[in-house]
Amino acid sequence: MKGIYFINDRITINGLSKEESIRLQEHAIENFMREQKIQAIKLNPYQLNDYYTIPHALLYDLKKVKSQFDCLIHYSQQVIEDFMFTYPAKWLILKSYFKEIIVIENQNDQSVQKIS
Repeated sequence: MKGIYFINDRITINGLSKEESIRLQEHAIENFMREQKIQAIKLNPYQLNDYYTIPHALLYDLKKVKSQFDCLIHYSQQVIEDFMFTYPAKWLILKSYFKEIIVIENQNDQSVQKIS
C-alpha cells in the first residue's frame, strides 16, 4: 500500500509541548505504517519531511499529480478537525484522492479507525 501522512505541528496533544506532540504523532504513525507495510509517498520532491503539515499544500500537490492513493493517515481527529470544519468542501476534495482515511486514535493500544 502507498499512503501519505499528515502531522499537525501547530497543536498540543494531551498537555504535551508542541515538539513532544509532533514526536508523538510521528512515532505513532511511522510505527503503524511499518507494521501495516504502508509506503510513505512524497509528492513534492522539495518538501523537507516525508509528511505534510499543511492540508492546503497537500491538496495542491494532489491536484497536480491527479492520482488516487491508498490512504491518508493522521494521528487523531483533533489534528485535522480545524481544516475539516473551516474548509468542508476542500476536505471533501482532499478525501476523494484516497481510498481510505486512517485515524490512529491512541498510540498505546494502536486502536485504529478507518473512514472510507
